Amino acid sequence: MLTRLLTRPEIGALIAAVVIYIFFFAVAPAFRSPEALATILYASSLIGIVAVGVGLLMIGGEFDLSAGVAVVTYALTAAMLSYQFNLNLWVGVILAMIFSLFVGFINGYLVVRTGIPSFLITLGTFFALQGVNLGVTKLVTGAVSTENVSDMEGFPSAKALFSSSFTIFGVEVKITVIWWFLFVLLATWILNRTRIGNWIFAVGGNAASARAVGVPVNRVKIGLFMGVGFLAWFSGMHQLFAFNTIQAGGGVGQEFLFIIAAVVGGTLLTGGYGSAVGTALGAFIFGMTQQGIVFAGWDPNWFKAFLGVMLLLAVAVNLSVKKYATSRKA
Repeated sequence: MLTRLLTRPEIGALIAAVVIYIFFFAVAPAFRSPEALATILYASSLIGIVAVGVGLLMIGGEFDLSAGVAVVTYALTAAMLSYQFNLNLWVGVILAMIFSLFVGFINGYLVVRTGIPSFLITLGTFFALQGVNLGVTKLVTGAVSTENVSDMEGFPSAKALFSSSFTIFGVEVKITVIWWFLFVLLATWILNRTRIGNWIFAVGGNAASARAVGVPVNRVKIGLFMGVGFLAWFSGMHQLFAFNTIQAGGGVGQEFLFIIAAVVGGTLLTGGYGSAVGTALGAFIFGMTQQGIVFAGWDPNWFKAFLGVMLLLAVAVNLSVKKYATSRKA
């Protein structure tokens, strides 16, 4: 029973989340309120939505370093297409989604057709999108941000879907929290209850063996890259309808938070092992620490130091737990 429990990828992140929650609960009185929990869940969802796709991709044995910048790219696409051509915002939103799937497809296609490591392919995409974001935005708008889209047709309904909030027992909760939970549930169902989930683990564990038994390795990997693109688009739409305008230089560095959330949640960098729930716990740890530092009145710059230490500890703990569980099985 203990061995089975320890082999779960998310067990280390669950223990860490409980310890960190108790710590901030003890040192920061403001951390204990329901409003603080709602704020933490919102901060976690901003990382967690894209991290779900990045985690699945890592279980499939690949990386996507362009996901952070891509969030901004898709938000810029929706905003500028709608504003410059005077379209209903929903037209821009749908065109941006198609573009996100296309970029994901190109990333996946280049990886499977060239054999070049995905971190190099997506690093190239990262720089390309970063340059396009700044160059096109400045060329079209004359500035490094888009126009305010709050007065455009389709804005109220799109904001309701991507960036509204609701009240539970007097506490305001952002709708991204609900979307985050739904995406985690969907990813968990895919991984544990479908043939595609078995394919993802097989591809990440040993692609050659998976191909030998008939798994469509290339299609699985391309599909995973497109999944990251879709979730980056969703996150971008939230940013657009939350702030009404988008800064072209944003998103840089976010890709590391997505990857670290997956690793802290128990996903192995070598692929073939991990869970969507673990990735969600990794994102929750980040949201909890980010807001806990603020509630405690500490210098927010310590958050970056925490990220580095947490990543090293997560890798060490995950490897140790896996070795222990393997030895118990033997």
